[in-house]
Amino acid sequence: MKIVLTTVTPDLDAELDPRFGRGTYFLVVDADTLVWEAHPNPGVEAASGAGVQAAQFVAAQKADAVISREYGPHAFDAFQAVGTPLYLFGTCRTVREAVAALKAGTLQRVDAPTKQGSHP
Repeated sequence: MKIVLTTVTPDLDAELDPRFGRGTYFLVVDADTLVWEAHPNPGVEAASGAGVQAAQFVAAQKADAVISREYGPHAFDAFQAVGTPLYLFGTCRTVREAVAALKAGTLQRVDAPTKQGSHP
């Protein structure tokens, strides 16, 4: 299973970044092997539309799941359109913890945006 997580630094033991659209990095992790690759978030510097840009990038990675904390309405809608499930990392602090929690089935699935958009 390919998982994308928002992180502060580009490594497997990175602290999770709660901001989906403005998170610093996306870590793409194979949940079974823990093979990973890091990508700077292309939406982090966007004047507007950061969530949509980030969602488009993540969708292109063909992720089976996304883990973060704050999903705006545009990012949420973009993932709903392609059928990618979104999860909250809850009390997890690192990528390893969140991957283990997802595999254990203890992360909360997101069924609505978790924050308001920045722009109308």
